Amino acid sequence: MIEVSNVIKRYPGFTLDCSMKLENGMISGLIGANGAGKSTLFRCILGLAYPESGEIRIFGKDIKDLKNPDRCKIGTVMSDAGFSGFLLIKDIKAILKGFYPDFDEKMFSDKCREFDLDENKKVKELSTGMKAKLNVLCALSHHPDLLILDEPTAGLDVMARDEILTLLREFMEQDPKRSILISSHISSDLETLCDDFYMIDDGKILLHEDNDQLMENYAILKVSEEEYEKLDKTYLLKKKKESFGYVCLTNERAYYTENYPQIVIEKSGIDHLIQLMIKGEEI
Repeated sequence: MIEVSNVIKRYPGFTLDCSMKLENGMISGLIGANGAGKSTLFRCILGLAYPESGEIRIFGKDIKDLKNPDRCKIGTVMSDAGFSGFLLIKDIKAILKGFYPDFDEKMFSDKCREFDLDENKKVKELSTGMKAKLNVLCALSHHPDLLILDEPTAGLDVMARDEILTLLREFMEQDPKRSILISSHISSDLETLCDDFYMIDDGKILLHEDNDQLMENYAILKVSEEEYEKLDKTYLLKKKKESFGYVCLTNERAYYTENYPQIVIEKSGIDHLIQLMIKGEEI
């Protein structure tokens, strides 16, 4: 679906320099701290920012060669974009109907009723959660093959996030060839949704891992200084000094569980992974 090859985009004080790939039928999560480069990468993929070098291909075509029929197969939600607050929802429906040949007016209206989105309301009258649901609904309304979602659940409560995640799962179930590239600060959303993850920091991809591998093999070791000195460090990725000793990240949990039964070993979620990969020291 998406191939990003050695793309470089420079801003004052920041350089994006990365490669990644999104396969058909996959949901890939892009994770990292604020300012890491997630939105910049999304903007480059969508042709909203122009890299100095490298190549971006969508549907097997260079993005510069994408025509309207190809672009209509993409649905997007960007964290820094949205509809004018003075538009009515029914006005947005008319705009989408005019722009997308495959716009599904019945589905849009049905989902508006399901989400209590009154089509006679202006965007500025909607809550944060309602605006987020509307943005995702608009991205889905023309049955795209590819979704690119930058922080679609930001600022939402648990119930609203669950409704949006349910929408995304339904979207994938309808066609096994569809794909989603999504970023989020809420790790629990991505852990239950994504097939694989790319971690970005300071414009560079630090890690690419399948979700199954991350959940099964990655772990946090909590050890005293004495225990740390005795550890086989072959499979340690990063360490961080703590008052009791060290917190270490490994991608071989089974090895340390079997050989060091006396130490504390915890599963590594995405939050721990980000913290240690970015702030941890090299072994």
